[in-house]
Amino acid sequence: MKNSLTQQEQSKLLQILKERFEMYPKRHPKITWEEVETKLLGNPKKLWSLFQMEKSSGEPDLIIIEPSTLQYAYVDCAEESPKGRRSLCYDQKALDDRKENKPAGSADEAAKQMGTALLTEEQYHQLQTLGEFDLKTSSWIQTPEAVRKLGGALFCDRRYNQVFTYHNGAISYYAARGYRTILFV
Repeated sequence: MKNSLTQQEQSKLLQILKERFEMYPKRHPKITWEEVETKLLGNPKKLWSLFQMEKSSGEPDLIIIEPSTLQYAYVDCAEESPKGRRSLCYDQKALDDRKENKPAGSADEAAKQMGTALLTEEQYHQLQTLGEFDLKTSSWIQTPEAVRKLGGALFCDRRYNQVFTYHNGAISYYAARGYRTILFV
């Protein structure tokens, strides 16, 4: 798989990202599109990862993770867990351990192949301050090693105007559970 975009793919992606950037200014106050575009054009591998996020229905948008450092992060901002990333178990070990009815893949491995990472619990909660996400779906999140060693994995969603963190067997997968990713630029 190539990790670069054609000029046409790059132009189309930048146009989509610009439109989304302008549509949701609350997600990235005090930043201009020109600043972002310059940073993106200087990082072709990051553009490729953003293209993968967009292609799998993630609707990535820029958010500020750490206001004091103005660290840029693109996060999947689709209202529901991206359609192109559901029905996956948590990680490669879970996929290998599942004996029957294996899913097509794992969330953690798919995120790595895109050059991104699953959101942490803190990042997921921060995303929820910018809108209401996962009202009908849920999303796998990074799981502490102690939980993972025992066969579990964590996921989050938003119900009853609250953000919840749950646990499940890492080998489980559901049509309404996917994953969201983060990409630092």
